[in-house]
Amino acid sequence: MRGGVLEVELGADELVGALLSLGPERRLHLLDSGGARGADARLLVAGFDPSEVVESYGDELRVCERGRGAALTRRGPVLSLLDARLAEMRAARTRLQARPGGPCRWLAEGACVVTLSYELARQFLRLRTTRPPSTRREPDAVLAFFDALVIHDYARGRTFINGARPAHGLAEMRETLLGAAQSAARALPPSDAAAAAAPSVSPRHTVESPSGLPPGVSSNFTRAEYELAVERVRRHIFAGDIYQANLTQQLTCRPAPGVTPERVFLRLRREHPASFAAFVRRGAGAVVSASPERFLRVQGEEGVGRVVEAWPIKGTRPRGRDAAGDVRLRAELLASEKDRAENVMIVDLMRNDLGRVCRYGSVEVAELCALQEHPTLFHLVSKVRGRMLEGVTAGELLRAAFPCGSITGAPKLRAMEILDAVETARRGVSMGSIGYFTPGGAADLSVAIRTLTFDAEGSARLNVGGGVVADSDPAAEYEETLVKARALLRALRNDE
Repeated sequence: MRGGVLEVELGADELVGALLSLGPERRLHLLDSGGARGADARLLVAGFDPSEVVESYGDELRVCERGRGAALTRRGPVLSLLDARLAEMRAARTRLQARPGGPCRWLAEGACVVTLSYELARQFLRLRTTRPPSTRREPDAVLAFFDALVIHDYARGRTFINGARPAHGLAEMRETLLGAAQSAARALPPSDAAAAAAPSVSPRHTVESPSGLPPGVSSNFTRAEYELAVERVRRHIFAGDIYQANLTQQLTCRPAPGVTPERVFLRLRREHPASFAAFVRRGAGAVVSASPERFLRVQGEEGVGRVVEAWPIKGTRPRGRDAAGDVRLRAELLASEKDRAENVMIVDLMRNDLGRVCRYGSVEVAELCALQEHPTLFHLVSKVRGRMLEGVTAGELLRAAFPCGSITGAPKLRAMEILDAVETARRGVSMGSIGYFTPGGAADLSVAIRTLTFDAEGSARLNVGGGVVADSDPAAEYEETLVKARALLRALRNDE
């Protein structure tokens, strides 16, 4: 018999420690809400030892199957392969005449966890660009297929293994986690033990706009160059080419000695719990994300009726030094015509994107410019939803909506072309997306903002940016990027 549910006697913090202690060869993919947003972010979902991993470099696909040594190389569109594999997983369930059961039923038969670079869009969008190909070989997409997942339900305080593996396979996973938890508890130094404590909002840090980058951090722009880039984008706006563009700068640095991607994830989890945090091992490198932004969520099953939602974020203020400062900055953001205009533009773009895969007349704005609070920031977030057409695949959904409009601009294609000419570095996973698709048609994806990519040499990169509109102030736009980067850069230091 294949498939089942097995409970694991580990709390969330013990589970995170166990998962992060697994060796790189286990290819951990960890998605952690931290319970940060109640019912909308109640789960930790993780997989290791995937049955198959696919890396896409353009139309070159490197496929590594569990138990096979060398990777195979194939050709073709990665989104077509994604659809084919999910269909195979769905067909296997049909042959067994099994229905998902237990907690988190939509994840009971496994999932594909995806790490999508911003550049994936070049595979299916007709962008007019003259930029030469990047010399850095970062995959456009990584697909990791799991036939069993580890799930912690923060609302119930319980951990389960759900999957389509035989019972002995689920038991082996359980023993692996329990053994890893014991080893992690013995090995954690005091600073990491503190970081593994239950997520909580840390004491507020000073977030006055800095005048420059911290020591040891470099950018693909100087401050003057970034401000000139803002002016270039504004000229396109005044010419009528676009309404808005999300201009980013790419920051690069080496973490302090002894600071690993695992420690960075733990520190962010403690000090800046995010609804869409992630830790992903990719070959010799890793991705750490503390994203607060949902890209797409699909609820329901194919054949039953599915609802898709997008939660774009636009509009940012730092937290104040004290409660009075919070009140002032909160009111300033809610009253800002510029920030509201940025948000409404992207809401309109997302309505158009979702309209391509939803029933006519079903797309609606469920929430507009609501205030969202984070340990160091305030954001404005909106919610757009619609009822999906029958038969829409994961690949078709991504072709319709990726990348998220909140990190491109509007209109999307022209904004991306202008950004391609203005920005001097490929974005990679930072500004892409991380999340999962299930065989039954459910999905949950983040916008990979506040995201660090660690390469094999140990360097860390992240992109930070903001929406440029007609009345943007170049100096203020630059300072906003540094406010957004502050928490991640601090996590790379060894100053706990």
